[in-house]
Amino acid sequence: MQSNATDELQTLGDFIRWAASRFQANDLHFGHGSDNAIDEAAALVLGGLHLPPDLHSDYFACRVTADERATLDQLIQARLEQRRPVAYLLGEAWFCGLAFAVNDQVLIPRSPIGEMIEDGFSPWLDASEVTRIADVGTGSGCIAIACALAFPHAEVDALDNAPAALALTARNAAAHGVARRVRGLESNWLEATAPEPAFDLIVSNPPYVDAEAMAALPAEYRHEPQAALAAGADGLDAVRAILPQAAQRLTERGVLVCEIGHGQAAFTQAFPELPVTWVSLARGGAGVFVIDGLSLRAAYAPADGPLRTE
Repeated sequence: MQSNATDELQTLGDFIRWAASRFQANDLHFGHGSDNAIDEAAALVLGGLHLPPDLHSDYFACRVTADERATLDQLIQARLEQRRPVAYLLGEAWFCGLAFAVNDQVLIPRSPIGEMIEDGFSPWLDASEVTRIADVGTGSGCIAIACALAFPHAEVDALDNAPAALALTARNAAAHGVARRVRGLESNWLEATAPEPAFDLIVSNPPYVDAEAMAALPAEYRHEPQAALAAGADGLDAVRAILPQAAQRLTERGVLVCEIGHGQAAFTQAFPELPVTWVSLARGGAGVFVIDGLSLRAAYAPADGPLRTE
């Protein structure tokens, strides 16, 4: 970026408009919290100046200082040249209306499961009966922490096989005042947890990108930990591991909520007999299914052998 490129820019609105134009002209990919250049630019400019993401547009006419101009120049240049997602540039992402510290050791929070958390997983759960929750593949801890806040009487196991992710989860849990109820646990899926006492809710946003899609990922996604994205030829490797483990650890009235993105067709082909419900979300997002503990146990009942998959 040439030093004179932003000399004529004076206000927050100027920088947002100019950054959006540059992002659009350079064919950046948007998918880590925004889906267009304007929203991406606003997130970067406002976040870079430690302003709230919902700042009223009246403030866009406010002038920036020389130091702020230098900060925005650096951030915009990094987004253009490195294709690094905004959340990594800022070290922060928003989920369920909450700010979470993030780094390139964890996925950037963006799961549509957030909408279900805000709704208390209605109609599948009675919030008053939820006392134990597991978040499988917790990453930054955003789902585990949001669940802890949504269910104030519940204990939450935040499971991940990456120590760096668990360290970040602990930091975020402390920041949101739930460190006593969110326990980070190093685990391959649910392996480190015991079948009893069982969980009322198991939530997971596991790796689900298939091999073909991994090969075509935009540059922005290649900054994320690939192990948190890739899930084998059909994108279902993680789900195949989680399902039988969840069957052993859910209460009969409990539910498993799992996101698999655009893998619904592959899932249906692989598990034709599994009675899952695909969730329709008001704010969009595909491939989230729910199944209750009783149905999952029946599908994996030892007497009948494991569920047949294609």
